[in-house]
Parts: sequence; C-alpha cells; structure tokens
Amino acid sequence: MNLVKVANYTVGAGQPLLLIAGPCVLEGYERSLLIGRRTKAIAEELGLPYVFKASFDKANRSSYASFRGPGLKEGLAILAQIKKDLQVPVITDIHEPYQAEEAAQVVDVLQIPAFLCRQTDLVWAAAKTGKAVNVKKGQFLAPWDMKNVIKKVEEAGNKNLLLTERGSSFGYNTLVTDMRGLAIMRELGYPVVMDATHSVQIPGGQGTSSGGQSQYVPHMARAAAAVGIDGLFLEVHDDPSQALSDGPNMVKLDDLKKLLQDVIAIDKIVRG
Repeated sequence: MNLVKVANYTVGAGQPLLLIAGPCVLEGYERSLLIGRRTKAIAEELGLPYVFKASFDKANRSSYASFRGPGLKEGLAILAQIKKDLQVPVITDIHEPYQAEEAAQVVDVLQIPAFLCRQTDLVWAAAKTGKAVNVKKGQFLAPWDMKNVIKKVEEAGNKNLLLTERGSSFGYNTLVTDMRGLAIMRELGYPVVMDATHSVQIPGGQGTSSGGQSQYVPHMARAAAAVGIDGLFLEVHDDPSQALSDGPNMVKLDDLKKLLQDVIAIDKIVRG
C-alpha cells in the first residue's frame, strides 16, 4: 500500500488511525472553532492524529434556499484561521477545477465530493496541486471502479490519495454500505477511509433537505474498523439539531469519545 502524507501525518498500513472530523459546513468562525477545539482535545486524549473538516460551500443542497456556507474567499479565510489556532491539518471540498489551486494555498487535503468523483477536470486539477486528495466513492460506483479515479490522480503525478466509502444508492432515499468495498478499495493500493456519518444519510429524505439515522453511526464505524480501515470520517456538532447542514446524520460531540474508544479497541484487534 502507498503511504500518504497529510501535513506531518503518515496514513496507511501500519500507521495510526486517522480521524477526519468537523461540521458539515462552516457555520462561522466561532462555532466552527468550538467544534474543532473539542474534537481535537478528544483526539489528543485518545492518541489519534486529527484533521479538521468543513466545507466552504455545499453545492448540492436539496433546496436552493438551503444554507450553503460562506463561499470560497471567506471560507478559506476561516479555514486558515482555524488551522492556525488549532495547529492541525484541514480538509475541505472543492466543486469546480478553478477552486483547486486557491484552496491548496490553505488546506492540506482537497476533497472530491462523491457526486463529482468521475469529473475528470476536477480530479485532475486537485491532483496537480500536489496536495493530498481525498476522493469519496460515488453512491453510483462499484468499489472496483475507483481504479479509474486512481489512474487519473496518478497520471496527474500525485500519489497522495485517500479513498473514502460513504455508502451506495439502494432504491429511493436510501444508502447501504457493502463492507466488502473497504477491503476491495484497499486492495487498489491506497489508504481507505470510512465516512460513517454520510453512510447513514437519507438523501432528500425530508423533502427539501436530507434526513439521517445518526443512531446507527456507531454501528457503521465499528463494523468498518472490524473490516480494516486507515481513517474514520465523521461529521460532528455540539448540537446537531441546530446544525445548518446534515444535522440528522451527525455525531453529537458529547458522544464522540465513547464512539472513538470503541473503534480504537476494534482497530487494535484487527491490526493484531
């Protein structure tokens, strides 16, 4: 397996489990910093390398009226300040090729959203920055089809790549996670991350917004750790009921430590 560099962290086989966590979308500087600070404290206590995540723009909301975030300029300024204040790497989504270079000036990992994982120009632009790239497997893709995404990134001269599982479409408004996919994607030669919160999302389940079943997040995270993963992706919030995006599938910060303790215990057994 290729080992991937994320700032000062090394991710992959034999390396500590990476935690990628934060709010779905930047909810202003203060709220986002609060969430990041509490998450970092828990990660440090448990010995997990931590990457702060939040989106500057949620470009695929169900409704035009839904909150999307502060946008590229303001969002990157907030992420830069959070990175400085917390002294941790940061990750954010990009949606269009022109955003890659500007975002790469601030963030440590560029994330390709699941819906856009086949967008060649976007993947290529992200890879060409030289930054680590986290590609979320599309809900419509088989895990073995990620080999084509990998080839695009490698042909752009970048091998700092993470692959993330976030469930597959199963009928209407439903996602299901085939745990074989984690093992299959790891066999492609790159570290694999489990997105345990989006995996319990109910896309469009509330009509003009997505629903979710956050009570099942711990089950998904533990199951993924039992299969074998290199990183865990969680959307977290101090009060998910008030979150401006993805609240129904978020982990409450008060519950985060116990969830991670369980995952770490399973991960240690799997690693032997």
